[in-house]
Amino acid sequence: MTKATYDAIIIGAGHNGLCLAAYLQRAGLDTLVLERRHEEGGGANTEEPVMAGFRHNLHAQYMEFFDIMPMIQDFGLEDLGLRTLMPDAQAGIAFADGRPPIVLHRPDRLDATRASIARYSAQDADLFVELKRRAMALEALVATNLYNPPNLTDSTPGAQADMAEALYGDLGVGRHYIQKSPKQVIDDLFETPELRALLYRVTVEWGFPVDQTGTGGAFLSFVMWTVGNWKLALGGTHTLAKAMTQACYREGVDLLESSPVEAIIVEDGRAAGVRTRSGREIRATRLVASNADLRQTLLDLVGEDHLSSLWVKRAKAYRYGPSHVLATPMFCLYEPPAYSSARWDPDIDRCFYTMVGFDGPEDTIRYIRDAYSGLLPRPAAGTWVNSLWDASQAPAGRHSATGWYFMPPASSLDARQWAEVRAEYNDRFLEVWRESAPNMTPDNVLAHKLYTPDQIERKNLMREGDFSNGEFSPDQMGANRPFPEASSYRTEVDGLYLCGPSAHPGGGMHAACGYNAFKAISEDLGLASPLVAERGY
Repeated sequence: MTKATYDAIIIGAGHNGLCLAAYLQRAGLDTLVLERRHEEGGGANTEEPVMAGFRHNLHAQYMEFFDIMPMIQDFGLEDLGLRTLMPDAQAGIAFADGRPPIVLHRPDRLDATRASIARYSAQDADLFVELKRRAMALEALVATNLYNPPNLTDSTPGAQADMAEALYGDLGVGRHYIQKSPKQVIDDLFETPELRALLYRVTVEWGFPVDQTGTGGAFLSFVMWTVGNWKLALGGTHTLAKAMTQACYREGVDLLESSPVEAIIVEDGRAAGVRTRSGREIRATRLVASNADLRQTLLDLVGEDHLSSLWVKRAKAYRYGPSHVLATPMFCLYEPPAYSSARWDPDIDRCFYTMVGFDGPEDTIRYIRDAYSGLLPRPAAGTWVNSLWDASQAPAGRHSATGWYFMPPASSLDARQWAEVRAEYNDRFLEVWRESAPNMTPDNVLAHKLYTPDQIERKNLMREGDFSNGEFSPDQMGANRPFPEASSYRTEVDGLYLCGPSAHPGGGMHAACGYNAFKAISEDLGLASPLVAERGY
């Protein structure tokens, strides 16, 4: 039985909430985590929703931050069951006419990446590999930016321009590139349509709108660092959440599932505890932290009566989507896809992430813009067949395929329309998939299912189906996330902190929001710092 009073209460057992809980408990605060669902993890969610034995990651797929994530090292998550694998062929695009694919390999195989792109353009191959090599050298900077509260000075356009000039100026990439959109940067740098199509989609995978001016620097640094830097969580991405939960238990955290919070108790301007939907009140003597969405935290749980008019205005103005909105198709297969393009390069058949249904940049940009505009795009997807490397994700001799469709925001369609999408869209996509992989016939599919943005909104409380809990745009990134007055993880309610992806740096399986919230809390309460000297951040 949980106690009536704790030092700290965390709302939500998503991976950021679990991260914060482990650090708080280790720092000496008696900590409780309340989770509304029956299990922890949030977007680190692996289930068998189609057929028994076929595991699908309903949300998070690839793990690019595991080498720099502090909690993995500080709490020994590998000793608690976290296992990973890094496929050689990382990202690829196959074509309906069977022309050569483009396959981007992991960073220690840049020779293979160069050879793949060089089938189209030696110039593009050399430039991409050099940009990737320099971006990988930014790992310490990426880690520092992720695992610290946002630095207003470092995020100014002038500072970003200085960095771009220093890193890439000799390649003709000048200061003005940071003012461009990712699409403009990609188009300026690369002549190969097939490569541009792949890079448009990879950019959007990370939530950066391809047409958003002022985010060219994010492509040159962050996107170029992440692409091809992906790991597979063996057993499914939920194994990360399981290991984090075990770390919390080992530290002494109490975790109560199936306990949705109805209200944050505010007394004399201070967060004093929470009230659950069952009516139970649990007190917090030091702090309450919310891993929930910004609007839910401030407007629903705290309530407008306890906020200034400015904070109410800011919360209501915070934008969700359209650039991060997903649907997750799940296919139970007899055989993995066999692409016609494999006659040029068999690595496309064992590529971790494969674009299907995009024959060029025009297809890709039209697909993205349709989704952003509230329209249902022509079926196409980024796909994963994780059972190629992890036998636990499908029965013996079978395969489990998952993908991401980019979709219009949940509110763009009504319940009947989303039901129609779930009934028809996968079958339409299979017809497209078969154009590039002829064995993807109905006879190769045992069963399939589609998880749509409206369902994501209900299940994971990701408004509009937005996986980053807030649009990535210059006014909602860095020191502006979620808005300037709340960018330090603190709120105007004393003792109430934000630790979810509405805060900097946003969505993704990095646990940085929880880690940085601990830094802010430890500064306020005089707790031990999480800094590890060998790591430097």
